[in-house]
Amino acid sequence: MNMNYTAEERAFRDEVRAFLDEQLPADIAAKVKGFRHLSKEDHQRWQKILSAQGWYATHWPKEYGGVDWSPVQKHIWDEESSRHGVPRSIPFGVNMVAPVIIRFGSEEQKQTYLPRILSGEDWWCQGYSEPGAGSDLASLKTRAVRQGDHYIVNGQKTWTTLGQYANMIFCLVRTNTQVKAQEGISFLLIDMNTPGISVRPIITLDGEHEVNEVFFEDVKVPVENLVGEEDKGWTYAKYLLTYERTGLAGIGLSKAALAHLKALASRRIKNGRPLIEDTVFSQRIAEAEIDLTAAAISNLRIVASVEGGGMPGAESSMLKVKGTEIRQAINDLARRAIGPYAIPFVEEELDLDYQGEFLSDENAAPLSAHYFNNRKLSIFGGSNEIQKNIVSKMILGL
Repeated sequence: MNMNYTAEERAFRDEVRAFLDEQLPADIAAKVKGFRHLSKEDHQRWQKILSAQGWYATHWPKEYGGVDWSPVQKHIWDEESSRHGVPRSIPFGVNMVAPVIIRFGSEEQKQTYLPRILSGEDWWCQGYSEPGAGSDLASLKTRAVRQGDHYIVNGQKTWTTLGQYANMIFCLVRTNTQVKAQEGISFLLIDMNTPGISVRPIITLDGEHEVNEVFFEDVKVPVENLVGEEDKGWTYAKYLLTYERTGLAGIGLSKAALAHLKALASRRIKNGRPLIEDTVFSQRIAEAEIDLTAAAISNLRIVASVEGGGMPGAESSMLKVKGTEIRQAINDLARRAIGPYAIPFVEEELDLDYQGEFLSDENAAPLSAHYFNNRKLSIFGGSNEIQKNIVSKMILGL
């Protein structure tokens, strides 16, 4: 693979930079770069700008409103977005359920849901994990029993990210208990406003309300909201997870975080000189940068290999493992760089318009929260231990 950009690719990069310089709201970029709260309205405002440009659904076929970009163009967009402080797209609609609907959904489902995802009319969340069924997702117990032209759903989902904002949820539910666990699961699209659904917040270690528990009590779901075939949901779930895991690598985010780390280490003084000149600390930065460069090249190769319409396989698990480890390593180095200023933070400091006295310098409070929040990266989307098992079976044949 030629790692040098062509003239056309450099022109595309210039176009992306010009667009972001002109259209990215300064207040949103400041929040992203400062690791601060992004509201639902912030995400919706930016999505409308992207949709107006036609650049929101970068992974969709053009016939459904997607962007006809090459893998290298997608890579350029990812890098420039992270460098400029673009909010990461909420993935559940545009990057997760949409590819499943496009590949396995009915024509009616495509015509109904895809335009609403593009317009931002629907905010989706994911109903996969349950108490006792996380990385071992096949052991899920939420039941859906068909009664006439409806399914009756009962059960519980947990770790439902931003479920407090969502009006739609895609769920894995058990429709058959008489077969092997993976063979009795179906994929349902459920309106969150349906009677019988309740949402309870989970407050995470960083003080945020990001995830939730969702309860289903005799929830009626129309049969036409079944994606594909009944009891075939495990196939659709695996397809979705390959997209999720590839995205979790976060190459562009890691590059932006690495640049921030270097700037931070250049300002922090240890024994009379900048921390970045400390032999041990600079070696750790170099190791992270080498790993990140290798991961970026691997990401390009994997994306290019499926350019013809295929899907990433076990390679997405490799990217998920290494990408999340790199992001956590950079987070940890930033935490170490701010040293004694990495103290417990007050929630108000995470808001961009906070006017009170900061308890630490160098934006340490939101940086500490960011460190805590990203401890989950190696767990969600299937824990890294599970991903290593996938790699050993599918690539190494062990």
